[in-house]
Amino acid sequence: MFIVRVTAVTDELRDVFKQLLPQLNSSLVPPSGDELEALISAESTILLAARFPDKSAKISGLLSLVIYHVPTGIRARVEDVIVEEAMRGNGIGEALVRYALNMAREANADGVALTSNPKRKAANQLYQKLGFKPWQTNLYFYKF
Repeated sequence: MFIVRVTAVTDELRDVFKQLLPQLNSSLVPPSGDELEALISAESTILLAARFPDKSAKISGLLSLVIYHVPTGIRARVEDVIVEEAMRGNGIGEALVRYALNMAREANADGVALTSNPKRKAANQLYQKLGFKPWQTNLYFYKF
């Protein structure tokens, strides 16, 4: 397994987003090149890419880690964990999440939050296996 922080927009990255995003949600539109550039250049956002079985393989998984400062400390959040459907079961998602947890720990975050659709049973089992606990709070979202 090879995991790396994405630092440049490439044709492969654009193609991977076109292929993987619909597997997360069929209504999602892949980001443009400019949007990808903004994502990887944002100071608080880390885009991770996984290649399986080694660094010569194509990208088979992505994860976004957001680390940000608030008055009460340093927070971290995992977003958009996506593993190529045909590659699931190879530990790619787990490796990505573990890598992100280590990065958040090194940044002195007090923990890592994430949300996961209840329908994604394998993903929810993975997060619980890794030590994530359900958070007893109300989740609110204001849509524009």
